[in-house]
Amino acid sequence: MRQGSRAGADPEQACPIAPVVDIVFSRWTTPILWALHEYGRQRFVELERRLVTITPKVLTQRLRQLERDGLVVRTYYAEVPPRVEYEISELGRSLAPLFASLATWSAEHLSMVEEARADYDTRDTDGRRRN
Repeated sequence: MRQGSRAGADPEQACPIAPVVDIVFSRWTTPILWALHEYGRQRFVELERRLVTITPKVLTQRLRQLERDGLVVRTYYAEVPPRVEYEISELGRSLAPLFASLATWSAEHLSMVEEARADYDTRDTDGRRRN
């Protein structure tokens, strides 16, 4: 553990995985990467259909950020009409073991989280069980 005061510490120094969590687990990033990993190269409309509750504006923003982060490759085809396809990059594919580990953890532990939530929700504000 580091010496010195933690007050005012840079969050990245306090938790070195924080930048990765910000990149990979931002809202919509995981579903987009999952869809590209599972279904391969897709056009914008195909992604939009798979992620039914995402707005076109948010999908555009997330795809641009993922491209900037190197997790998605955008290919533009100068045709009439123009065509754009997105696919997961090699860097994005390198996240597969992380997602697999999270899927395993979810299968093994999510029911315990749900039980803990239900237990918590039955308590009064002072921590005692409600009748």
